[in-house]
Amino acid sequence: MRRKLRVLFAAFEAVPFMKTGGLGDVGGSLPQALRAAGCECRVIIPKFMTIPEEYKSKMTHVTDFYVSLGWRNVYCGIEKLTHKGVVYYFVDNEYYFNRERAYGYFDDGERVAYFSKAVVECLQYLPDFKCDVLHCNDWHTALAPVFLREFYQGLPLYENVKTVFSVHNLKFQGQMSDYVLGDILGLWGIPAAANQLRFDERSINFMKGALLYSDILSTVSRTYAEEIKTPFFGEHMDGIFRDRQSVLYGIMNGIDTAGWDPAADPMLPFNYSAADMSGKARCKAALQEELGLEVNPNIPLVVMIGRLTEQKGMDLVQRVLGEILDKDIEVAVLGTGDKQYEDMLSYYAWERRGRCAASVRFDEALSHRMYAGADMLLMPSLFEPCGLSQMIAMRYGTLPVVRETGGLKDSVVPYNQYTGEGTGFSFANYNAHEMMFTLLNAAEVFRTAPGTWSKLMENAMSTDFSWDRAAREYLAVYQLTHPEVEPWRGKKDSADEAPEAESAE
Repeated sequence: MRRKLRVLFAAFEAVPFMKTGGLGDVGGSLPQALRAAGCECRVIIPKFMTIPEEYKSKMTHVTDFYVSLGWRNVYCGIEKLTHKGVVYYFVDNEYYFNRERAYGYFDDGERVAYFSKAVVECLQYLPDFKCDVLHCNDWHTALAPVFLREFYQGLPLYENVKTVFSVHNLKFQGQMSDYVLGDILGLWGIPAAANQLRFDERSINFMKGALLYSDILSTVSRTYAEEIKTPFFGEHMDGIFRDRQSVLYGIMNGIDTAGWDPAADPMLPFNYSAADMSGKARCKAALQEELGLEVNPNIPLVVMIGRLTEQKGMDLVQRVLGEILDKDIEVAVLGTGDKQYEDMLSYYAWERRGRCAASVRFDEALSHRMYAGADMLLMPSLFEPCGLSQMIAMRYGTLPVVRETGGLKDSVVPYNQYTGEGTGFSFANYNAHEMMFTLLNAAEVFRTAPGTWSKLMENAMSTDFSWDRAAREYLAVYQLTHPEVEPWRGKKDSADEAPEAESAE
């Protein structure tokens, strides 16, 4: 039969309602792209106190019921809002979500368990939506596949529901005391669940449950999907990823190509495009002047934008930054992080005035100007599941210099001096001087082969990092869970079963 696959996307964050990191961008952008790709995707998140009133005032009440959570019987309301064509559901419980932050509370384990249980429970109360695929994201929704299997399997409505679990940040897994297993989850008396959730003698692991119970697993790049099968990257879950590699997929995130567009970006002093790059040179001169660097188009300008941590390769930068600045290269850094790196950058910005600039803060507008005005972006991460900065940089014609790990390896094609192919430069080993020599090689190409550099910029700017690409890949994965459903593609399928009507809101 031909119809739209019905997907409920469960997450703790979704722009514009709640964002603390990259997951919020995924929750805000991917469902829209999935809808455009021919999938009926709806989103469910908590109704946080901090959601702007302009959205709260437009929500309508769908239903309410009670959620069984261990010995508790807890109220749950479901609110609904259509935003940019996508239906969003909001789980309403003021005790758990009427707080100033999304995370960081002593009872986060209980709050997350409640949300996961509410997501599964509400499937039977949505009057115009019968879920095919429940797509859960990170540890905040990891218990939903567990609850679905242990408490709802066998009920006719739930027989059709398959689960996809996406790992965005493997560092945070939801490790809790084993007391939670019975008191909150109500799973103490189910040996299969207790064994699969157990992490060690005294704790359980929410994410481990999702990795074992979900029908399909995904993460945010193909290379990272391979890396997490190894002990170094696997965060104690590598054995599970190896065991379940037949259902593990790597799908790279996209970026908001409308928001990150040098031809229309309102935060830039001068706009430009691949067809007319004159504005980029003017952006570079303006940025050099703004940051107190020598205004010289012939000096390569390298930027770093993001967290100043070891995971981002700052220990490599600390080791060789002095040598890099000796090579007639300008370096500008924007971000905050570990104090030792903030202090190191502040020192070099003082000691090498005119060559090094450090903005130890978060500044959204400055980040746009730096992406546009730089020649290169340095991103030597120890590990990087996906990474967004390198994609944004390429969108602005700024060539990335990256370490070959995770999404950096998948998204940046290294320059080939024999064929002229490439969208940036890369190095393999986590080594400070290997990083430096790669950067110096890029600087040499910049200085001596302007035609080649222009071609690399064109290649980078033409790379497709839109969410449309990611949506097509996710739709193919969803299809694996329901091979009997042939996706509805529009008018050409009109002779077959018509798609179920979407919300007319």
